[in-house]
Amino acid sequence: MQQSSISALFGALSNETRLNLIANNLANVNTAGYKADSVSFQDTFQRMATDYNPDPRGDLSQKLLLPSAMIVAKPRLAEQTIDMAQGPMETTGNTFDLAISGPGFFQVRTPDGIMLTRNGQFIRDAQGQLVTSQGYPLMGGGNPVQIPDTPNPVVVMPDGNVLVDNQQVAAIDIVTADPKSLQKLGGNFFTGQNKTAPVTAPAQPDQTKVYQGFLEKPNVQVVTEMVSMIETQRSFEAYAKILTTTQDMDNSAVTKVGSTT
Repeated sequence: MQQSSISALFGALSNETRLNLIANNLANVNTAGYKADSVSFQDTFQRMATDYNPDPRGDLSQKLLLPSAMIVAKPRLAEQTIDMAQGPMETTGNTFDLAISGPGFFQVRTPDGIMLTRNGQFIRDAQGQLVTSQGYPLMGGGNPVQIPDTPNPVVVMPDGNVLVDNQQVAAIDIVTADPKSLQKLGGNFFTGQNKTAPVTAPAQPDQTKVYQGFLEKPNVQVVTEMVSMIETQRSFEAYAKILTTTQDMDNSAVTKVGSTT
């Protein structure tokens, strides 16, 4: 197989992965607290034996003793990252819609353990717990956040404390984590690498605040993602064309080998 086929294959597969991420970003443009994924490319250079050839000795020959050095480049996906940039705030007016401004996450207890999320769209269930749409309880002080059945307004303070009649009834856990140590799971949740428990620390009140009656919209830039999708599709088509052309050249060479006409 020619080097052009190998390089084109890696390029096509890399662009396919990038296209899948873009499609996922666009599919979540209405998901509260969603954080966009991105990838970066780099060329991985494969050095040839002649790259290590010393300069030719002038007293032996004025010409190169070996062919000129060549470096073969193959495109690779260098890194996939989660864009943790702040998303815009959207007013909902719902008592249990919460948005985090600044670095931080809500902690939610799932069947697979504690997970992190930026989606603050909670409801009060029949047991009085604040839960996600999947029924997973929001955590506070190591326990599910419990809201008493009361006709009085429930107030969530910027530090996460929950008040009823100016009396604290719960405290929502707001934690921070190194984005590089996190990986995404389904349902807009984050966990540690290889699905281990995330390493967290309490959020700093001067940097992170909770806003009641708001939801954080996704930080996906639709126009940017659409442009990237067009660029990726065209790049994929170009690599596919290289594969087709290389195959045609190989077929032509095989057909003509030994031909006397």
